[in-house]
Amino acid sequence: MPVAPQDMIALRDTLRAGQSALWVNPAYVPAPDPMARADLDQACDDWAMLAPLLARLFPELEASDGRIASDLIAAPAGAFGDHAGTLLIKGDHALPVAGSIKARGGLFEVFICAVAQARAAGMLGPDDPVTRLADMRDFFATRTIAVGSTGNLGLSVGIAARALGYACVVHMSNDAKPWKVDRLRKLGVEVVLHRADYTTAVAAARDATADDPDSYFVDDESSELLFRGYSAAAAELAAQLDAMGIAIGPDRPLCLYLPCGIGGAPGGIAYGARAMFGPDAHSIFVEPQQSASALCQMAFDAPSVHDLGLSNRTEADGMAVATLSPLVHARMHDRLAGVCTVGDADMLRWVAAGHDHGLHFEPSATAGFAGPQHLMHGATGKAFRAQHMPHVAPENITHVVWATGGQFVPDAAHRGFLDAAAALPAAYDLPQEITP
Repeated sequence: MPVAPQDMIALRDTLRAGQSALWVNPAYVPAPDPMARADLDQACDDWAMLAPLLARLFPELEASDGRIASDLIAAPAGAFGDHAGTLLIKGDHALPVAGSIKARGGLFEVFICAVAQARAAGMLGPDDPVTRLADMRDFFATRTIAVGSTGNLGLSVGIAARALGYACVVHMSNDAKPWKVDRLRKLGVEVVLHRADYTTAVAAARDATADDPDSYFVDDESSELLFRGYSAAAAELAAQLDAMGIAIGPDRPLCLYLPCGIGGAPGGIAYGARAMFGPDAHSIFVEPQQSASALCQMAFDAPSVHDLGLSNRTEADGMAVATLSPLVHARMHDRLAGVCTVGDADMLRWVAAGHDHGLHFEPSATAGFAGPQHLMHGATGKAFRAQHMPHVAPENITHVVWATGGQFVPDAAHRGFLDAAAALPAAYDLPQEITP
């Protein structure tokens, strides 16, 4: 359904006014996706291959036989908004090893890279156990892994690289939290701080590795490996829903709300969900109001949030990104249901709500809670449901909010989030009944 020009003008004005909005993708076509399914199967096979090595290197993974996974949690009633349907939280805020969703991508790429390098050097034969890589620290010590990051991807790449013995350099933007810098340096990672934003940090990491054959660059803007690593989370989710007795289908659809920065993690998961559930899963990216890179690119063809007058300043450091990944933009063209935005104040309020129920979130991890509010109460969300779920009763929708980080946030920093939330008015900026 084409978007009327006046609606686009209203959406632009809403963004510039710093208000929360939902954009529905007019190119969206819910459908089975054989290509995505083949890619997801490969991702799951790759993770299974790496599992014995991960279990050996990370004691916290021994009990799960090297599998990186998070719980699927029933949201406390009323804590994150009231609406019909089942609200679940995918607990990647407590994901083992790296404490955020980035473990699904950063660890995957570093370890797949390590396997490829060892095989190319003749040190790992096709029939050799992958656990041999744990004894090749001298081999990896002559090589470097580099990445540009606002924080969590840098942490996951740094943890993985150092576990194998690689030298590691993380270029971090001016949005990076000091505690993330300190944690990396304690791991022996070289951290290069930039006074500019995420895009500059990524470009610097790319340039620094361009002419060094012993350096490997994890390209958050266009990495197929990162994307593939994230996608396997959808198979994990499908198994958990099945174990809970939730059968996703035409009469009981799944709606996913995925916090988005550069887009690799939410794009990969949305791609995997498409593979697992076909037309019965609808993925919505959620972004900070001032860092709405996916919305700007997909709705307005604006390369940067700055082109629409947005500041790219947000408390949600992991989503302080001005541009969307070209890879994600291409993959999500007709696979993404839409994008919504949320303010920093509401994210902080949800951090406090999570704390009240024993959930240790950072602000970016809570962005997804805006999604069900828009879909169930907003005029645009109601129109989307009328078009794509016309015969579905609201109480039969399963909403999954992906909580992306928080476990490693130091207590002092977390207390700062709670104090900031306590200083806000109690009423949420995103109301229960969203006006058109």
